[in-house]
Amino acid sequence: MEVLKCVKLEKKVKDKILVQDISFSVNQGEVVGLVGPNGAGKTTIIKLILGLVKITKGNVYINGLDIEKNFVKAIEKVGAIVENPDLYMYLSGYDNLKITANNYKNISKERINEVIKIVGLENRIKDKVSTYSLGMRQRLGIAEAIINNPQLLILDEPTNGLDVEGIIEIRNLIKDLSKKGIAILVSTHNLSEIGNICSRIIAVKNGKIVEDSDIDNFTDGGRLSLEDAFIKKVGENKID
Repeated sequence: MEVLKCVKLEKKVKDKILVQDISFSVNQGEVVGLVGPNGAGKTTIIKLILGLVKITKGNVYINGLDIEKNFVKAIEKVGAIVENPDLYMYLSGYDNLKITANNYKNISKERINEVIKIVGLENRIKDKVSTYSLGMRQRLGIAEAIINNPQLLILDEPTNGLDVEGIIEIRNLIKDLSKKGIAILVSTHNLSEIGNICSRIIAVKNGKIVEDSDIDNFTDGGRLSLEDAFIKKVGENKID
């Protein structure tokens, strides 16, 4: 089932076109990686999907609902982390989740406890967030993003700055969430992680999609590493 659909998205600021002709979809239970060099337009695409910046042209549909025509209904089943999780460091993880829960209708204590278990923070949830590792903060951020049972989850650089242990934790969490049927769009500069968690790659350069294919096709049947495939298809030797 198609959860997210972008149709010919364009964002223009004065005479500068930031992204153009962006069309793709993400299905239920699918994990799609959004990659590209620094300034390619990844974050702009995410902000257009979430309604954080106004669309110049094109449409975004979430569960078939146009976000410009029916924003509240369309966005209510979306969870997202853009850049870093917005956390209250002086409060406990549990208090952070309670504050997030108050933004929605009918989030029960049972649901709060459920997401705590999903992200594996049962033993530290009553501790202040200031005592958490970066990986734990990322997991708490994901807990906030999924507290409303979203059908679409958008993660912007979810493993940025994490050590190996933290990366593995977030990787496994994303895989588990996709198995629950959540459609997930991940923007990252970590190509090795894309290969570990994503079934499909959307590569962006200069505000346009230059490749949208599954991992096997992207790597020419496994003959190329993800890094070499990125260089070949995107024409860049560095991804930021």
